[in-house]
Amino acid sequence: MTLAARIGPRLPGRLVAALAGGLYPRFEPELGRLADFCPTGGTAVDVGGWLGPWTRRLARRAERVVTLEPVPHLARLIDSVTPPHVEVVPAAATDRTGCATLWLPADGRGERGVSSLVRRELHGSGLDVPCLPLDSLELDRVTLIKIDVDGGELAVLRGAARTIERELPALFVELEARIQPLAPVLEWTAARGYRGWVLPHGRWTPLADFDLPAHQSRTSHVAEHGLLRRSLAPHRRYVNSVLFLPAGTRPGNRHGPEIRHRDFHPRGIHDDVHHERRH
Repeated sequence: MTLAARIGPRLPGRLVAALAGGLYPRFEPELGRLADFCPTGGTAVDVGGWLGPWTRRLARRAERVVTLEPVPHLARLIDSVTPPHVEVVPAAATDRTGCATLWLPADGRGERGVSSLVRRELHGSGLDVPCLPLDSLELDRVTLIKIDVDGGELAVLRGAARTIERELPALFVELEARIQPLAPVLEWTAARGYRGWVLPHGRWTPLADFDLPAHQSRTSHVAEHGLLRRSLAPHRRYVNSVLFLPAGTRPGNRHGPEIRHRDFHPRGIHDDVHHERRH
């Protein structure tokens, strides 16, 4: 068990969420580069909300944020620390509607961020949760879909196929060879005209020019480190997510004019603002 997993349950939820939001961009720098692929306005989707680091950043840019988080107490936490234009859906995103087993690590309740509908050796207990395809939400003006579900990414994409084909949003997808084969997701996105990009050294690089499986094999030990260690101690960059954009576009220039709307001021939203719980 990591240090964060041991002390996290003993701290107030709001403090844990704030710490995660502050530390997360240190080992997932793409979160600090949202302006490169997520315009202001529109709808942003966060699949796998966890402690809310992506949701809270997206709330600064998007007119509407829809976050799916199946772990009940984490969904409630996100709902309590985000502004009213964030909608938290307490369900797992996949390619069907119904109920599914969410697998949790034996030593935690979901705070480690490794819960999944796909069972692995580290999982010790299961929790029945509602599940649904993103297409069933009938979202419009979608600019970004971020997916981090530890092995179920392809099912999420399949369940969002109509939305993706209609809206052509940016797709930010966790891909780890140690968890799942990379080829199915790469083939699915390529078949729909998407091209992959990664951020290994502070510069966006076409995935076609970067050997992601070899990189992950060399640096897989970093993935075993906890949030605090990866954020505070020197470490080698471990690239485990790919940004997919429609072919012919690249990070930083794909969106053109901002998606504008009335009475929305993203600069007025800050992570340290107290938000009343919504009912």
